[in-house]
Amino acid sequence: MKKIISAVFVGAIGGAVALFTNHYFFDHAPTVSQINYNPYQAPVKYTSYSGAAIASAPDFVASAEKSVNSVVHIKTTSEGKVNVNYDPFQQWFYGGQRQPYILQGSGSGVIISADGYIVTNNHVVADADKIEVVLNDKRSYSADVIGTDPNTDLALIKIKESGLPFITYGNSDDVKVGEWALAVGNPFNLNSTVTAGIISAKGRNINILEGSANAAGGSVAPIESFIQTDAAVNPGNSGGALVNTTGDLIGINTAIASNNGSYQGYSFAIPVNIVKKVVSDLVEFGTVQRAFIGVSIQDIDAKFAQQKNIKQLRGAYVNGLTVNGAGEEAGIKIGDIITKVEGVPVKGTSELLEQIGKFRPSDKITVTVIRDDKEVMLPVVLKNKENSLGVIKKAEVARTSINSLGATFEELSPEDLSKLKITNGVKVSKLTQGKLSSAGIREGFVITSIDKKKMSSVKDIQANLENKTGGVLIEGVYANGTRAFYGFGM
Repeated sequence: MKKIISAVFVGAIGGAVALFTNHYFFDHAPTVSQINYNPYQAPVKYTSYSGAAIASAPDFVASAEKSVNSVVHIKTTSEGKVNVNYDPFQQWFYGGQRQPYILQGSGSGVIISADGYIVTNNHVVADADKIEVVLNDKRSYSADVIGTDPNTDLALIKIKESGLPFITYGNSDDVKVGEWALAVGNPFNLNSTVTAGIISAKGRNINILEGSANAAGGSVAPIESFIQTDAAVNPGNSGGALVNTTGDLIGINTAIASNNGSYQGYSFAIPVNIVKKVVSDLVEFGTVQRAFIGVSIQDIDAKFAQQKNIKQLRGAYVNGLTVNGAGEEAGIKIGDIITKVEGVPVKGTSELLEQIGKFRPSDKITVTVIRDDKEVMLPVVLKNKENSLGVIKKAEVARTSINSLGATFEELSPEDLSKLKITNGVKVSKLTQGKLSSAGIREGFVITSIDKKKMSSVKDIQANLENKTGGVLIEGVYANGTRAFYGFGM
């Protein structure tokens, strides 16, 4: 028994010595993790297939040559908050904190202007500390984020260069099921990869995007009306181009249907007509001008049609109206079936959201509905997310330089302050792991004071916390009016 105890004791001493030696004599470099972005993996079980080669297939050389130089490789770097190789004995023996690790991502992007504007997926560049863009000719640039739209999973970035090869826009409304299409991107870090397939479907909603909060504290529904294709798309293709046989952009590749994380037969792209609208808004306004028709809608299936005595299954059924919303003011009624927007047919809710998403608040459009088995055309003046006319101003957003907070802050407009019945405040618009989330603060919390000092800007937050030591007392309010206090140590 004494021999066993002695052996255990010697082993423990040896382990401690090894840990001590490792800590003081070896370099503790940050752990590097690699992610190839793509896509969202829709939790859908589709059956893969391998068909026979198609005789006399079209020649895609011209289309590939036209588009491949306009597609770039995007590499992102961000600092992780938890070390996957963290040694639990480190604090016991030496004190100190967990070492950060570096997270590297890889995706694709599409050059849309000669002066360096590039469109990609929001999930490719979200939370990135550094963004590197590598052109097809291997030139490399640092990129800045111009704007993002999580509701469509699109982002616009820019590099400082001119005379760049850029892609031309197509028209996604004209895309037909059965047409050939090419997917151009950088899967698995393989630059300038081109794959071919056909358009399998349009208007697909696969429920991968989350809605964002609006100014009133409600939820803004995402726009999912994907073009489905069987062109091979794999991790790293996110943000790449889906082009037609003439080399024009018809979509941005975003998601795959997969059970194992890789291509299994189907992929999904954001229609280019949505891309054009989002990009235009981000360049002109700095934020997306989302238009709303002010109706609650649902798809029509055979069972629902039988219950409601509906004779057709196409269109979006109106089951609710926003008070004083665009639809109500235009004369849309509960029970109407919306079948067209500006003459473009809509088969269901996803296609209705896609068509409305092409317009801005205050735009006047014609909406066609079926009412009492008759077609009725109604002029509708669209509104913004605050249920009013006019564009939404861009909020000033900045990330604090204090990494330990793990937060992004947004300065509020006078209208926002008035709704909350406060005179000053800075909103916590996004949280990652850090002191604020550990203290219990939730996204959307508006900080009105720190240690009894009023906060009105992101600079105020930085000035009061950057060199702070000891305890911190934060006071503020949530969108529902609940006031809250949080305390933590710096």
